[in-house]
Amino acid sequence: MRSKEMKFTPVGVIAKVLNVLELLDRAPGGLQLKDIAERTGINKSTASRFLTHLEGEGYLFRDIAGNYMVGPKLTRMGSGASSQATLAKICRPVLENLRKVTAETINLAVLDGSDILYIDVLETFHTFRLVSEVGMRRPFYSTSLGKAILANMEDNSVREELCSSIHFERTTPHTITSVAKLKKQIATIQKQGFSLDDEEAVIGVRCLGAAFFGADGQVAGGISISGPVVRITNDRLRLFSKEICKAAREISWNLGDRTFSPNVKEKKSAATDRCRPATSRTARD
Repeated sequence: MRSKEMKFTPVGVIAKVLNVLELLDRAPGGLQLKDIAERTGINKSTASRFLTHLEGEGYLFRDIAGNYMVGPKLTRMGSGASSQATLAKICRPVLENLRKVTAETINLAVLDGSDILYIDVLETFHTFRLVSEVGMRRPFYSTSLGKAILANMEDNSVREELCSSIHFERTTPHTITSVAKLKKQIATIQKQGFSLDDEEAVIGVRCLGAAFFGADGQVAGGISISGPVVRITNDRLRLFSKEICKAAREISWNLGDRTFSPNVKEKKSAATDRCRPATSRTARD
């Protein structure tokens, strides 16, 4: 009898977990623990264990209000649009805080082929601004977003393939037009942890970018701060670089990357400006 119970117990657990996932799939806005327990009929403490484990593995995401919803790992199994919508929802609170701190436009993007695809844009409240639109695409080599993502790729062969496929187009006098110059910038980004687009895509606009990572430790996308050069001055670059790296660490943590806590205390050294610690794979590349 005991062996029979042991044999069938895991099946019961799987059924309960599937019930939770199916319930959350029907609730895009998320549900609280008590609601999940009530609707599935699962004991609250048992449901809590399931949810904690699924969140830790990246299958579920819990927002600041404590609502559980389908996470990035599950959405990647579905359509790309669904995955991007979930990523934008997960990142939104961090992006809103970054906009509050910097008072500039904040962008969220992923690499799609050889283009940067903007999936969320939070506009600055300044009247003088240049804003990208959700769904817009730009060549990765001329944006801080693209260069940050490229620099943080673990697979050097993928990076080399992307670089070798570039058909450079000069959109401003500052646009990178050679692989050699691009690789030089990549090396700098890997050392300092953030990227810079200094009027390379649009004249008069400066952007700082940083990559964030998923539960598998792979680069999952990038965020950027963009604004006119008259506001994003050299004096403000250091402050903004710290803030964007802090935001990238927080997003990575929310996506399940546990390289280190986003609440790590800043120290007065160049190493702490990194979006990942000096011992990370980025620093070793």
